[in-house]
Amino acid sequence: MSKKKILMLVGDYAEDYETMVPFQALQMIGHWVDAVCPGKTVGDYIQTAIHDFDGAQTYSEKPGHRFTLNADFTAAKEEHYDALLIPGGRAPEYLRLNPEVIALVQAFDAAKKPIAAVCHGPQLLAAAGVLKGRTCSAYPACAPEVRLGGGHYAEIGIDQAHVDGNLVTAPAWPAHPQWLAKFAEVLEQ
Repeated sequence: MSKKKILMLVGDYAEDYETMVPFQALQMIGHWVDAVCPGKTVGDYIQTAIHDFDGAQTYSEKPGHRFTLNADFTAAKEEHYDALLIPGGRAPEYLRLNPEVIALVQAFDAAKKPIAAVCHGPQLLAAAGVLKGRTCSAYPACAPEVRLGGGHYAEIGIDQAHVDGNLVTAPAWPAHPQWLAKFAEVLEQ
């Protein structure tokens, strides 16, 4: 396995497990992960949220952790990284309004570098216009955005993941074992 440098785009109220678990697991297997957030610098933190499936019609939201950033968004350039990772939660909802974030996602896609997105992360992919003609998974409530972005929504189990070329997606954190394993495979191609 070759060591890769991965950029992780996060923001306040990113899903806790979808932020903390990939950040730690990818480092555990030897990769370097830079976690960045627009408007914040190294040493700042984002507030995460825990989304759980506890019997309501949709997920519930509870306070998560303070996740400390280890890199600056202003220094994040596609050419410095081998891959991009986008956690879900509420962060993609407002990160997609930032033109610099959109340009960064588009640059990774144009370079055909691996992109992993989970849960609401594909909202950012749809906003960046990188889903046209591609198939991806997302949290089921994001299926209309995937389709409106020109993509095909993969209806898979909550614990499954989907690969379409350089794009690795999953519906939510229960898919971490498959999602991260498939992302690690794509990183090696």
